[in-house]
Amino acid sequence: MDADDLEPAKTRAAAVNLETMSIAALHDYIAGLEAEMARARATIKAKEDAKSTAASVFRS
Repeated sequence: MDADDLEPAKTRAAAVNLETMSIAALHDYIAGLEAEMARARATIKAKEDAKSTAASVFRS
């Protein structure tokens, strides 16, 4: 069993109506999404690094 199996399932946020947003608001929205993706990627990397470190300890 993976530690990820213990985490509760995530629910999706409601879809945003892009049609009603201004161009500036859309740019801000995209910037926020990109920041969130970077945060998720950093978390994934940290978890992969920790998993790799743990695996190397138990291989020795």
